[in-house]
Amino acid sequence: MRSSWRGKSLVEALSILVVALSGRALAAAAKRAGYAVVAADLFGDVDLKSTAEKWVTVGGNLAGGFDPEALLSAADFLAPQASPPRFGLVYGAGLEAQVDLLGRLCRGRRLYGNRPQTVARLKDPADFFASLDRLGVPHPGVSFTVPDDGRNWLVKSVGGSGGTHVRPFAGVEVNPAGYYQRVAPGRPIGVSFLADGRRAIPIGFNEQWHASGDGAQPFRFGGLCQPVDVGEQLRRDIQSLLDAITTEFGLVGLNSLDLMDNGDAYAVLEVNPRPGANLDIFDCIDGGSLFAHHIDACEGRLPDSWAPLSLATAMTIVYADGPLQVPGNLGWPEWVADRPAAGASIEEGAPVCTVLASSETAVGVHRLAMERVLQVRSILRADEPWPSFGSGAQPAKANASHA
Repeated sequence: MRSSWRGKSLVEALSILVVALSGRALAAAAKRAGYAVVAADLFGDVDLKSTAEKWVTVGGNLAGGFDPEALLSAADFLAPQASPPRFGLVYGAGLEAQVDLLGRLCRGRRLYGNRPQTVARLKDPADFFASLDRLGVPHPGVSFTVPDDGRNWLVKSVGGSGGTHVRPFAGVEVNPAGYYQRVAPGRPIGVSFLADGRRAIPIGFNEQWHASGDGAQPFRFGGLCQPVDVGEQLRRDIQSLLDAITTEFGLVGLNSLDLMDNGDAYAVLEVNPRPGANLDIFDCIDGGSLFAHHIDACEGRLPDSWAPLSLATAMTIVYADGPLQVPGNLGWPEWVADRPAAGASIEEGAPVCTVLASSETAVGVHRLAMERVLQVRSILRADEPWPSFGSGAQPAKANASHA
């Protein structure tokens, strides 16, 4: 059995301010855990609005992040600063490249997540990879100057997320705002884990894939599924390195680590120091609350154990394959999340929605998720009412990292 959560303790009276590029998954997880939620994100999707008590859609974009002043104004409206704080702050993807902005958001609110200083260290490639070297953790080669050999290198931006900032190195361009990383062989694997600043508990392993159809962004995040078979030696190695990385950086709460696994060896790509898409595949399947454990871990309390999920689960993003306007007569199936409002205009290449799936096997759940993506695309192109797809159960290769 999964260990039970031991109570809300210090946050019992607090509402939670969720801030993320897309806040739906975090807001839904917080509500499932029993918290009142207010949220600020870029999209203001229908299901976020039905979850949060108040919300604000903030200016910005996926590539550049939030408009800082717009986000701060939204936070002041949703969760006014106070001493002692009356709101907790939980953030997801989108602030890794805006660490100063994260620090300003923390003022007058109780942070449940990694400190801005921790995020800054993890997203500074010079600091992060030097720390891995000290700890004896394998990683792909990294360069901060243009490589002499242009083959088998990637160009990455500091603080980037979602894979859109990663591209093959053409052998000519200078990257003053980022770094170069050698291509590592193998399959991309993610490890979700809870940390209390000193030690870590793995939650599960997932496989990642890239979205197809965008030549300009070949490593754009496609989706995640779990479970994934990994060797016993890798599992033991991962436990040791998670404890070492947690101690080195003082990690707390729910995080994920991305690596490449080629069967004989692995190479660490990065740590995502906040909850992300892993909530969609690991939270609230067997009666536990991963969000509740995130809060607990930020207060220094880890669960005694974490049992594997009984179902295979997957999430994947549907991107617009052309400009579209969301029809007004769509009755979204329950397995579609991040639902755009009727009449919303979506640019080519932008995310439309998230598809969720669960099945008895990892192969089955990946197949089901891909079938559902095709169903969504078919209906959006046809501008017809949704057919009955059945309810379905839903969960409440290069080195680009994503979620």
